[in-house]
Amino acid sequence: MARICPLFSGSKGNSYYISSGGNGILIDAGRSAKQIEQALGANSIDISSIRAIFVTHEHSDHIQGLRVFSSRHKIRVYASAQTLSALERLGAVNEKVDSLEIGFRGVAIDNMLIKPFPTSHDCAGSVGYTVTTSDGVKISLATDTGVITDEIYQSVAGSDAIIIESNHDVGMLMNGGYPYQLKRRILSEQGHLSNDACSELLPQLVESGTTRFILAHLSRENNMPLIAENSAVYELACNQMKRNKDFTLMVAPPETTGETVVL
Repeated sequence: MARICPLFSGSKGNSYYISSGGNGILIDAGRSAKQIEQALGANSIDISSIRAIFVTHEHSDHIQGLRVFSSRHKIRVYASAQTLSALERLGAVNEKVDSLEIGFRGVAIDNMLIKPFPTSHDCAGSVGYTVTTSDGVKISLATDTGVITDEIYQSVAGSDAIIIESNHDVGMLMNGGYPYQLKRRILSEQGHLSNDACSELLPQLVESGTTRFILAHLSRENNMPLIAENSAVYELACNQMKRNKDFTLMVAPPETTGETVVL
């Protein structure tokens, strides 16, 4: 049995716990070590069950608690070569942190195979991840990407569950108070996926075998959970796909509510 537990999601911090057979991994550690520890406790997750931390990229909302949490609990950190270099420059990993580069063949941890794939974001060597368990369950995370490339789609297609970015409503962003250059950055191919871009992908994923969706990394200023959810459900309904029959869908909260996805 596999389990996905969103601990934190959004511009204030991101971290997800994925487990299989009792042990698990974290993807990102974007809040303080204390906050991550509290979130794990609130979900009855034993920190000793965490075998590794996988980092998507070096932006602060993904690494804020990385150095303290990993060194305090002696948990190995994996990231792409470019991201590791950036983490070293930022002081997010140091001699007290056991860190290793992850190649695109991935790494096996207990009964899980974790493989990265490149994403399109304005940072050094950003990646998403697929996690495949020994009993064939596939879970993917694709956030912080301005576009779904063919390589991203081929990596995540066939996932049983996917954590996928639905960052902003384009209308809210364009009519909001962000500076023009920031709006351009978010809307660019190195920015973030909009609700529309996310929703358009979901029917293809259902056809590939995906039945569970977690919408993630919602903007506090330029989105609302109900808007993101309605956009996704509407697009799927337009393709004759029914909620709780053909798929399930949740919106990852900014801070854990204890809701999990079990496969």
